[in-house]
Amino acid sequence: MSNIIATGFNAGSDDGELFSLEADLRRLADIGVDTVELGLTSIDLISGGRILPERLERLVAMTSQFDFRYTVHGLVSSNFMDPDTQAFQMAAAKALVEVCDRIDARILVQHCGALRADQIHQRARADIREREALTELGDFARPYGVRIAFENIFTTEPGQYRQTPSEVAATVRAVNHPNVVALIDFSHAYIESTYKGLSFYEEIAAMAPVTGHLHVHDSFGRPQGFYKPFFPQENTAMGIGDLHMPLGWGDIDWDRIFGGLQFLPETVMMMEIGRRHRSEQPESLRRARQLAGLDQPASIAAQ
Repeated sequence: MSNIIATGFNAGSDDGELFSLEADLRRLADIGVDTVELGLTSIDLISGGRILPERLERLVAMTSQFDFRYTVHGLVSSNFMDPDTQAFQMAAAKALVEVCDRIDARILVQHCGALRADQIHQRARADIREREALTELGDFARPYGVRIAFENIFTTEPGQYRQTPSEVAATVRAVNHPNVVALIDFSHAYIESTYKGLSFYEEIAAMAPVTGHLHVHDSFGRPQGFYKPFFPQENTAMGIGDLHMPLGWGDIDWDRIFGGLQFLPETVMMMEIGRRHRSEQPESLRRARQLAGLDQPASIAAQ
């Protein structure tokens, strides 16, 4: 068994308000989804590190209408390596932990950090700075029963300092905190492995033993580079970039991954396949449940 307990899709707001998020949740409920990752930083919910009480109460009322298992995606721009914004990010992340507790979400996603090519004076302590911040956030999250899921990203600009997936795993091991786990984003790992000439499977295999959350979406592992599409669909046509495609549209060998890797107990397999692919979401849900062993009768799955 891979220790995966649930699978579903991410959801967010189109306009910073809760109404569009609620509409997305209703649509996901209609196709039989039972687990949702909320992109809460797409909503005006936190201001200067402080939770907006009226907005939070509206969020709690809205999420309680649905019988979903929730996880939460934190700041997409999160970067604990950056000394200029780290304190502000920490305040926002701690506020999000409190929000997680209010809506009974026990995972908060935190992206791994990076430095620009010109941040040469910040490079020496970058890894240490990130580890100390993760420890602080893990300590804060522990009384709430929230786990911080530390996600691997890929290089996005020339000269950028960015950890490989196996180095992200090393960071989680060094932090060694019960409330900090790794998050494998398979497409991100594929792109970074291509860019740096690494073995994709070896990189994700290094992460698996400390991984407690998964982001699943398909791609061809081709870095974006300097190519700029006119329409996003042109990236899909060329198989370039972080495509967030339905399962089976790219060339990731999902059978090998889920047939061979073992993750931590209570791992959620979250599909980041958005509204552009609404028509394909039901089939991706069926496929994900099959890969995770969640399509089997309970008596068989428990063996």
